[in-house]
Parts: sequence; C-alpha cells; structure tokens
Amino acid sequence: MSSIKQHVGTFARKFVPSHRFLRTQESTIDSIHVIQTALDVQSIKVLNWNIAKKNYDKTWLQDFFNILEEYQPDLIFLQEFRLDVDAEKVAELIDMSWNFAPNFIDAHHQTYAGIFTAAKISPLKKRAIITKHYEPIIKTPKVSLMTEYPLSHNQESLLTINSHLINFVNITKFKTQLHELEIALSTHQGPIIFAGDFNTWSRKRALILYKLATRLGLMPVAFAPHQSKRIKRFLLSPPLDYIFYRGLNEQKTSAKVLEHIHSSDHKPLLAEFNYINLEY
Repeated sequence: MSSIKQHVGTFARKFVPSHRFLRTQESTIDSIHVIQTALDVQSIKVLNWNIAKKNYDKTWLQDFFNILEEYQPDLIFLQEFRLDVDAEKVAELIDMSWNFAPNFIDAHHQTYAGIFTAAKISPLKKRAIITKHYEPIIKTPKVSLMTEYPLSHNQESLLTINSHLINFVNITKFKTQLHELEIALSTHQGPIIFAGDFNTWSRKRALILYKLATRLGLMPVAFAPHQSKRIKRFLLSPPLDYIFYRGLNEQKTSAKVLEHIHSSDHKPLLAEFNYINLEY
C-alpha cells in the first residue's frame, strides 16, 4: 500500500510541481467602497458560497449578479475565490468594500486563491489566519479571514470569520485549525457570524465543529429539510457548508439554499439576522 501511495504522489508532482504554488504572508488585499457607516441592526443579510474558483466564468458571473440584485446581501463570504494579479478587475464584479486573503499564489497562471469577504461598510479590523499545516500534493495551506464591523445605534461590533477548513489531512491537523479559529472567536464578547466551507465530510469532523460551536454559544442557521439536503455533501456525509451565529436573531423564513444555481458544485446559502443585545 505504501509503495502505491508513493507512486501516486510522484505522478501527481510531475503535473503539480512544488514551486508552482507560492506561500503568501498573513496579509490581505483590500478595496474600500463605503456605502454606509455601520451595519443596520434591523437587517443583516448574509451570502455564504464556495464558488470553486469560478468567478471569471460567465455563467457564474450571471448567477452572482442575479443573487446580488434579488437578495441584496450586506455581507458576502466566498471561498475558493480567484484573484488575478490585476486586482482592479474585482471592482467590476462588486460595488462594495472587500477584503481578500490568499492562501497561495499560482505562479503558473499568475493568480491568487483564497477567501473573499465583502460588505457595504469597511471593517474596523481584519486579519488573515493561515494554517500551520499544508494539504498534500499541491502543498498549500488553508486560510480564514476575520473581519469586524460596527453596528448601527450600538456600541458593540460584529465579528465575522469566513473560513475554509483543511482537507485530505488527519483529524489532528483539522483540530489544530479549528483551535486557532476558536481562540480568535473567543476574544470577542459581542455578536458573531462564523461561516464557510468546513469540509465536514465525516461525522467525526462534524462533531468536532459542533463541539466548538457549543463552547462558543454559536448556533447554525436552520434550513428547511428539503433545502438542507441540497447543501454540498459527500454521499451521506454531514453538510460541508454552514453559517453559525451568536448574539443575533435569525429570520428563519429568510434562510435559503439556492438549489437552482449550478455554476459551482456548492449551492449558495442565504440567511438574514437582526441584532439583539445579550450579556455573554
């Protein structure tokens, strides 16, 4: 078995040489376009979507523009987002402030890949959190993007983390990434949105994620059963994509899985919240 595994690894490296993917620093690429000064506490609409690096595809672009027009999200969390070296092209994509955290640079295609968060306001703080461990073969880490936003008519702020969890590694490395994110989330005393593709393709991974959510007082957005089954899975696995929240009131009738969208193998998730003042 070990000799077969070694042979497959050698074969793959011929087509994906280690020097093609370059590690980036823990930093972000940012664009400021202020539409409002704070998030409206009466309605915070969220879009979460793993777009499978399709953001230069015409079909995906049409899907994305349609979603923006119909649902008008205040916060957008995208995973597997590609950014050409000419970052100005994103300005044509979205008329919002955005922050992009790359986990690597593809030296062959001259593109970045990583996490993209957009909002109608600029963040008070932002930070990329890159894993210590790499995924095999292409040897790239995973990245999460932490952003903090002011709330209207309130002294508190909303902390968000847009995350893509590490895959094809042992459970210890998966736990390590989640532990780093838990530390980041635990420092915030106010409301939280924790969204992304968590790669919870096994019950063991899903249980670890839910235990973290329980410790932090986070709740998953509740999708109707007929919609929940459309969330990306592997065979009979738990869902991969989630939106967790705390200190917010979920508008349950607004939670949607856009099952008619086929430009990515993941379906877009939509949710809407308003703010409630709680003591933690």
